[in-house]
Amino acid sequence: MLIGGGFVENISRILREILWGWPVLAGILLAGIHLSIRTGFLPFTHCIFWLKNTLGSCFLKKSTGEVQKNSRISPVQALLTALAGSIGTGNIVGVATALTLGGPGAIFWMWVSAGIGMTTIWAETVLAVKYRTKGPNGLVSGGPMYYLERGAGKKGFAKLYAAACVLASLGMGNMAQSNAIAGALEEGFSLPPVLTGVCAAMLLFLISAGGMKSAAKVSEKLVPVMAVGYVAACVAVLLLFPQKILPAFQLIFSQAFSTQAAVGGVGGTVMLRAMECGVSRGIFTNEAGLGCSVMAYGESEGTEPGKQGCWGILQVFIDTILMCTLSALAILVSGALSTGKDGAALSTVCFASVFGSWGKGFVCVSITLFAFATMIAWSAYGQKALEYLAGNRFRSSYRVLFAAAAVLGCQLGLDAVWNLCDSFNGLMAIPNVAALFLLSGEIVQEKQRCFPKKRLTKENYVHKTIRGDHC
Repeated sequence: MLIGGGFVENISRILREILWGWPVLAGILLAGIHLSIRTGFLPFTHCIFWLKNTLGSCFLKKSTGEVQKNSRISPVQALLTALAGSIGTGNIVGVATALTLGGPGAIFWMWVSAGIGMTTIWAETVLAVKYRTKGPNGLVSGGPMYYLERGAGKKGFAKLYAAACVLASLGMGNMAQSNAIAGALEEGFSLPPVLTGVCAAMLLFLISAGGMKSAAKVSEKLVPVMAVGYVAACVAVLLLFPQKILPAFQLIFSQAFSTQAAVGGVGGTVMLRAMECGVSRGIFTNEAGLGCSVMAYGESEGTEPGKQGCWGILQVFIDTILMCTLSALAILVSGALSTGKDGAALSTVCFASVFGSWGKGFVCVSITLFAFATMIAWSAYGQKALEYLAGNRFRSSYRVLFAAAAVLGCQLGLDAVWNLCDSFNGLMAIPNVAALFLLSGEIVQEKQRCFPKKRLTKENYVHKTIRGDHC
């Protein structure tokens, strides 16, 4: 039996009204726009550069000038850990919810938030690497709490962020994911939510003992498999309805700017509802502006801030531009949106149009894998934030609490879970956005130092990359 119809749901709704909504969303967007303008829209004007320094570097036999011997994870592992934290229910349930609440136009505004977010997360990663430090255990740690304290000189804000991150790890990083897993497995295989919660709790307790390093190892194996499998399934749906792909894009653009009244005039225009849903779910899925995913990059072996930031750009591109777009197009071309379903049920209808009865099982397995990967990454984020606040104390207690939150998330009502998630996201975003404005000058300096000002030939570029001259 689900909890959340009374006190918990009322409190979560009040918190969301205070900490989330247009004031916070506008702050995140303004920070991204401000940085985009000051850096010359670098994800777009230097697209070849960041692609070569991320995907291109994977084909080099070795990376020179970029390795720190005492670090814990490689840049690729950091990317996969960050993707594990961001590629979660937002790519399946979040996209479906954005379509049902904001209409197809919400996808356009999700793209806009991602385009801005690519600059935002590059800036966050730059600061995370620049101001990282050795923690109480002697290992490197980086993240918003460190650049808030050491860069912006705002230790109070740093503590606020760390506390909010611990709460968010229990909310967005745990309860929202376990709730989705429980719903999917109950719908697909009739498993009781309590059983799902207990099993997830035991696995999380064991895996979380290794912190970021353990999360990186699991993500390195899990993320590529689940991402490629999900992309292939979406492409299969699109290949079945090729004639509907162009109309789907036309619908997205037309409804993104529609001035018709939404829901009988309640809640503003279709455009405003699409904007709020698209931006909100876009931030939820790629985490740009929240600062949490850059903790993985801050702990990677890369030594140059600007170059490490390129991996953050790639993260947002894969997560939102690629995977969320494929999810949305698959739903639109299959006609599933007209069924009136929402969330996981909407995605199930979509994939059932291609895979038949297997579609239901596919969605259940996808949600389970995506959500569980997110929980693993967020357990590491929460431990890093707690480490900043209290050193190595309470680490075991946190692991117990994190495991217990998985059980609770399976029992809470869906509205209560999402309200709590949005509230904790807002609490993280406020100090992080303040840091981005305060340190924007340093971000611009790093961009000027890192990104090439003149056109390079292919041979010259490869030569400089191997020597480590760039960044």
